[in-house]
Amino acid sequence: MSSTSDASTVPQKKSRVEFDPSDIIADPGLQKPIEEYDIGIRDQVRREYLLMGPCQPVGHNFPRKQQGKDLRSFKEVWFQKFDWLEYSVEKDAAYCFYCYLFKQSRGDKLGIDAFTKTGFSNWKKAMEVFTEHVGGVNSNHNNARRHCEDFKNQRQSVSHIFSSHNREMEIAYRARVTAAFYVLLDFLHLRGLTFYVDMMNLLVPQIGKELVRACAEETTRVIIDEIGDSHFSILLDESHDKSIKEQMAVIVRFVNKQGQVIERFLAVEHVADTSASSLKTALDGLFARYGLSISRLRGQGYDGASCCGRRTLDCLFDYSASQVESKIALVVVSVAKGILAISDFFSYVTMIVNIVGASCKRRDVLLQKQHDKIVEKLEKGEIFSGRGKHQETNLARPGDTRWGTHYTTLIRLFTMWESVLEVLENVCNDGNVAEQRVIASGLIQRMESFEFIFILHLMIKVLGLTNDLSNALQQKDQNIVNAMGLIVTVKELMQDLRENGWGIFLEEVKSFCVAMSVSVPNMEDSISVRGCSRRGGQLVTYYHHYHAEIFIAVIDLLTTEMNNRFSETSTELLRCIACLDPRNSFSRFDHGMLVRLAQIYSDDFSTSDHLILKEQLRIYIHDVRRNSDFSNCHDLTSLAVKMVQFDKHLTFPLVYRLIELALILPVATTTVERAFSAMNIIKTDLRNKIGDEWLNNMMVCYIEREMFAKIDEDIILQCFQNMQNRRIQLPPRSN
Repeated sequence: MSSTSDASTVPQKKSRVEFDPSDIIADPGLQKPIEEYDIGIRDQVRREYLLMGPCQPVGHNFPRKQQGKDLRSFKEVWFQKFDWLEYSVEKDAAYCFYCYLFKQSRGDKLGIDAFTKTGFSNWKKAMEVFTEHVGGVNSNHNNARRHCEDFKNQRQSVSHIFSSHNREMEIAYRARVTAAFYVLLDFLHLRGLTFYVDMMNLLVPQIGKELVRACAEETTRVIIDEIGDSHFSILLDESHDKSIKEQMAVIVRFVNKQGQVIERFLAVEHVADTSASSLKTALDGLFARYGLSISRLRGQGYDGASCCGRRTLDCLFDYSASQVESKIALVVVSVAKGILAISDFFSYVTMIVNIVGASCKRRDVLLQKQHDKIVEKLEKGEIFSGRGKHQETNLARPGDTRWGTHYTTLIRLFTMWESVLEVLENVCNDGNVAEQRVIASGLIQRMESFEFIFILHLMIKVLGLTNDLSNALQQKDQNIVNAMGLIVTVKELMQDLRENGWGIFLEEVKSFCVAMSVSVPNMEDSISVRGCSRRGGQLVTYYHHYHAEIFIAVIDLLTTEMNNRFSETSTELLRCIACLDPRNSFSRFDHGMLVRLAQIYSDDFSTSDHLILKEQLRIYIHDVRRNSDFSNCHDLTSLAVKMVQFDKHLTFPLVYRLIELALILPVATTTVERAFSAMNIIKTDLRNKIGDEWLNNMMVCYIEREMFAKIDEDIILQCFQNMQNRRIQLPPRSN
């Protein structure tokens, strides 16, 4: 009894609170009060916010609201006058950076609550209140500023004064840190990031992480400076990593000062799910963290994000330019899967690919059988040889976030039909695993059904119609004129297939079934409605099932989706942009259409701009047509570069603005694909516990390594130094 009592009175050791980087939120209106952080990590939180700096979204379209008799808003010029000033996009309110981090508890409350918790938003009296908040020498604000300066000035600490007596220690420390930096640079460029990650984990993980973070932060800072106040679009892709976390890669697309279209990797963000609300929350936080204004955003491109998320985000971000979606091939599959029979078909296709490609032995058998089939047909004269024909191939695995893979998978399944069936027969007869033998038997039965063959032909048909359009829109420097023509063509061909293509299509399917000894049902016979029990008595004819429930239903769904993605407004936008095409001496130039383009981008052209643009376009087209320097321009990118090269962007600023807006239209490119390739290199099965922040930092360094290599080492080392209160501090190196 007494021992129990004594044990209960023993004080329990308080567990240490770990710092969580996700607690650092750029928007001051969403930040947790500094006093709510555990005292053990409070200084680290302050250091993180000091590294980030005050939230000052330059270029943001500050909302106007009624205050008194006038409409008023926050003024960007206030950032220049008050360096401590922060602005919350979420709350449309102003805050004090110094008072948030080091607020004083005595005196008046003006600098404590209004500028740290509730936010200040009375713009009519802003200058007066801001000045009053700063106050005199001993005001709360100035005391907080001095605390902040003392906190940053670690060179005045006792530990540093002690160590600074030994100059040799400082030199040796600089040499060690510099060497670590060059090791990082060496592995990024020569040996690859994988070995570097393993080495840092083995030796000095904390130092390694901080050094990578310093490199990433300075690289990102250069990217943000490169964007400046330009308009930009974002390209998004989502995929899960090796630890099955949903990650969202963010690429920014903009036109630089030389007129070149630039795409930069900005970050990879962990998201709880891929719903529109989650993606929007992640983007809001990202924009606030890097000081990017959402009002400068002029488009969004999605590369594999969920269809629901895409459509909802388009509604959440209401901008003048309609979005140009480019993942048409995946859209076809995604929309068609809304029909049960189509969804069922793709499930079986995935199983077939997985079973046939489960081992090297099976893949080799498939290749050999296909080779034998080709040789046999060549000997019979059924096919002919030639350069590039009948190359060795294999089944492709369809990817949910990779364009063209579904089309490729179905084409190869079609061409290797007999060989695939023979491999499945081998698995069924000779397989060692009973479960795989059962699955292979079921897949053979499914492949030799009329419905499977019917849907295979239908999906090859519709994917083939949209494949060229998908490829055209995926090019980084896509030809808008060509894309515009393809959009119209695809819509017309889809409608023609619906109205006139059924008879020819059905005969193609029947011919294939006869050749492969697959029974063809009588179209007048009845079957149960899919999803209903036979006891219910709901019957339809085979003709109705295949023609109405599959053939017509698929085409109608895709036509509706095409009309939604390329609506009248979107189509008009592309037609207008096509008028900027410089080829053939600007033969497509249309004055009225380009004036209309400026009206579509209403936020970027004022009423006076519209009047000026009308005359500027006339002068512009006359000037560039007679100027031989522009005769070799073959697309909008080369036109923009030439205009900057010869200062025409200053002579015709409104025309150049139209070209710039056209160039940043979001398209799906390989940039987002490279981001996830890098993630797969960094975060493998053996290193699947890498934290989100470290993963992001390494990806920035790896993907943007050319830009990273140009940053002066002293800048990176100084950033590294500022992350911790280190025993030895490096002074900035003198020139």
